[in-house]
Formats: sequence, C-alpha cells, structure tokens
Amino acid sequence: MLHGAQKGLFDLTFDIPADCARRLGANEADIGIVPVAALAELGLDVLPGAGIAAYGPVRSILLISKVPVKEIRTLSLDTSSRTSVKLVRIILRDRYGVTPRCVSMPPDLPAMLAEADAALVIGDPALHIDPRQAPHTALDLSEEWLEMTGLPMVFAVWAGRPGTVTPEIEQAFRDSARFGVEHIEDIVVCESEPRGFSQEFVREYFAHNIINELTEREYAGLRRFLELAGTLE
Repeated sequence: MLHGAQKGLFDLTFDIPADCARRLGANEADIGIVPVAALAELGLDVLPGAGIAAYGPVRSILLISKVPVKEIRTLSLDTSSRTSVKLVRIILRDRYGVTPRCVSMPPDLPAMLAEADAALVIGDPALHIDPRQAPHTALDLSEEWLEMTGLPMVFAVWAGRPGTVTPEIEQAFRDSARFGVEHIEDIVVCESEPRGFSQEFVREYFAHNIINELTEREYAGLRRFLELAGTLE
C-alpha cells in the first residue's frame, strides 16, 4: 500500500489489529486488519484473499508454562490479541482439559510467570523466545491448533464495514498482498535490525511461519475457529 501500484489509493493509518477493530466499530475507519475474534460482533465484510495465517508453527504466539500443561490452573494473558486469547483457551480446554483462571498483564514473561502457572506471549516478545531453549514448557499455539484440527490457523483478516467493500477494493488488497510477498526481501532488510532480529531469522519467519495470501484451506480453519470460539464462556 505504501510502495506498490496501490500507493495513494487509500488514506492509511497504522495500529495494532485490536485498535483497528475498535476504530471500525466506532466508524472511524472503513477497512482494517481485524483479529478474527472480533469479526462476528462487529458484523464486518471480509475482503477475500489476504490476511495473517499459519499452517503449523507460527513462532510468534507461545504458551510458556512452569507446570505440566494439564496442571495449569492460572494463566497470565497478553490481551493485545483477542484471537490469541481465545485460541489458548480453546486449546487448553479441548486438547488438555483445563480451564485456568486468567489474569491480564503486560508482556513481561518473568512477571507473568511470577503471577501464574503459565503465560501467553505474542508478537515480537514471543519471537525473542526460542521455544527449544526456553527454561519452561513452550507450546506454539498455531502448531497445537494444526495438530488438534488438521487446519490452518487464521489470526487476522482484512475486513470492512458493510457497504464499503467493492470488487475493485477486494482486488486492490489482493494485489497489494501479492506485491508484499514478492518483496519480502525488502521487508527483511528494512525491519530486521530495528526489531532486534537477524535477517536470517526474519527471512525464515516469513518463508515458513506466516501465510499472507489466504485460500479456501485457510477459510476452513477460520470457520472452525469461529465455531469453537462461540462455545467459550
């Protein structure tokens, strides 16, 4: 949207997905990247073909536990991603048979584990944790979802308020997603150092962990997630 053929088509602002959803709900924006957990309550129209998903380990959404997973009774949550919060609750309930008491905290792992048996860590803080070298049990929640359902996990989609999404807009977003995928190396070079990662790590992340172009396989995973999320209390 900033560098491709779609440059200048839209008035852009940048926020985390949870704030994008809030702005759509408040009629402060027409289209946004939205956590899938917010789709139903906002009644948004999904722009097909582009979003954020994973088929297997995503690396950026981890459950870190001091105790065996089936013994988790308290859970610290980084609530900046409502989708990840619902995902960890679904996995703990349906895969491990536990429904821990949850507390919201800033994404500081030592502080989170001081307050609870386990912690949900997402985004860059999770990427700075190597699950293979973590001092506690570390579960990649996207990998857990795939093992539980056999489906990809969709974390966020582009969506718009009813009446705002036209075929031309849908095509612009698909084309922009394709442009981004084709220029991953530019993103790797620009974003690695400011975020404290090596270029090799970021390149691997985009190549093997993140899916940005969504197909029917991903939408089947999205429907399954929304179905299970609707059963949470």
